[in-house]
Amino acid sequence: MVVTQRNGAALTRRRFLTAVSSAAITAVGGIARPSLSRAADRPVITHGVQSGDVSLESGIVWTRTDRPARMLAEIATSDSFKTIHGAVSVDALPDTDFTAKALLQGLPAGQDVFYRVRFQDHSFSGALSEPQVGRFRTAPRDRRSISFVWSGDTGAWGIDEARGGMRTYATMAKCRPDFFIHSGDHIYADSPIPAESTLPNGEIWRNLVTEEKSKVAETLAEFRGNYKYNLLDRNLRAFNAEVPMLAQWDDHEVTNDWCPDGDPRMVQLAARGGRAFHEFMPIRRIGAEASRVYRKVAYGPLLDVFLLDMRSYRTALDEQGAAAAILGPAQMAWLKHELMNSHATWKIIAADLPIGVVSGDAVAQGDGPARGREIEIADLLTFIKRAGIRNTVWLTADMHYTAAHYYDPNAAVFQDFEPFWEFISGPLHAGTWPPQRLDNTFGPRAVFQKGCSGDQPDDLAPCFGLQFFGHVAIDGATEVMTVTLKDVDDRDLWATRIEPQTEKRSRESRLVRGGI
Repeated sequence: MVVTQRNGAALTRRRFLTAVSSAAITAVGGIARPSLSRAADRPVITHGVQSGDVSLESGIVWTRTDRPARMLAEIATSDSFKTIHGAVSVDALPDTDFTAKALLQGLPAGQDVFYRVRFQDHSFSGALSEPQVGRFRTAPRDRRSISFVWSGDTGAWGIDEARGGMRTYATMAKCRPDFFIHSGDHIYADSPIPAESTLPNGEIWRNLVTEEKSKVAETLAEFRGNYKYNLLDRNLRAFNAEVPMLAQWDDHEVTNDWCPDGDPRMVQLAARGGRAFHEFMPIRRIGAEASRVYRKVAYGPLLDVFLLDMRSYRTALDEQGAAAAILGPAQMAWLKHELMNSHATWKIIAADLPIGVVSGDAVAQGDGPARGREIEIADLLTFIKRAGIRNTVWLTADMHYTAAHYYDPNAAVFQDFEPFWEFISGPLHAGTWPPQRLDNTFGPRAVFQKGCSGDQPDDLAPCFGLQFFGHVAIDGATEVMTVTLKDVDDRDLWATRIEPQTEKRSRESRLVRGGI
């Protein structure tokens, strides 16, 4: 099969793949079968494969092994691998806990891409691991229908295999999404996993246990161990092999409600937590900013996804309500610029925290005029209105319940913005909480919400069925967006159809888009 690039030229192996490593690209027609008979002599793929940050012509692939070795990945456009279109090699070394990531570039748009991964032992080149296979679909270049899911909050209750493990991942896979947005709290580094817990009905929840999850994470090895613990779950590994992820982070990747306030211990914890996050997530590096999480993923003419980081650049609140950051100046300037220059019909603002749920850790601080971190959000909402940017939808998680919020300036104290939707989902596999109070600063109305009821305890275990995710479908012909809130048993809880609006750009936005 000949795969052509955008300009019609033949897609060479050199153009097809680029490794994010100092390792050279290995363009080989195929990788030899393992030559050693004893499994103990060969590297092992320890935690499956995953992909992420997939766009029109590129995507990241990730895996991990048990020793210094070279990741060898073959790429094809069918699961038979009859024709290998390219290959890439990346070293997995102790410095990254034997994880390896590669950026695949020059891929055909709107195409299923299959990758087959093996590891070659550094000490003996004839020692090759057994292969593992994954797939992803690149973004379409035409106005094709798009389907994706989102949620957050994974792992706080551990893995009870007798109860099916992390079942929500298996349910999401049934939707056959093009990609998955994880809105943060991939791990709960501050929550040790006990061997057993007693449930409200008297039953016993029995966990898989590991040494790294037996205490609050402090060392780099313990933060890494949190990710490795979650990847013990077969549902998660199977999902990762089939669905590419757009990963964000929030607080529990480090510790509860953390803020970069300059405390030396917190700086150290955040550095270790951030390093482990980037090692274990299929997230691409952005220029020289190795620790950056916020970025845009362009997914064809119908969709741009703006992934925010509401944790790393925030400033502390004070009792007087003085202006405080939730995004910070650099990220805010980036977001405004990218929104204004987006040509996509829909702009998903993927936030790791909701705007209108009252929380000392988040944005909303109670009824009344904008204060604290709300001041920064008010500025953003006004900018979106005055620049004539249409079709923005906010997606988030964090609150451990699911909800649909409609923000209406006519019901708000601060009114200089256009109406918009915010959808909350989660937890994926963590305790469920009751819905929380909204404030009236931006006029949110809870059109739908579901969490613990009044007769259920907070932090309700996943086995009681209150685990949630959201599904978004964009119709390629009409461009209508349908948002459905769903539960772990694949029930549709609530849905809405959103018609796209015609954009009316201001003169200021046209000048910026034109490069003036």
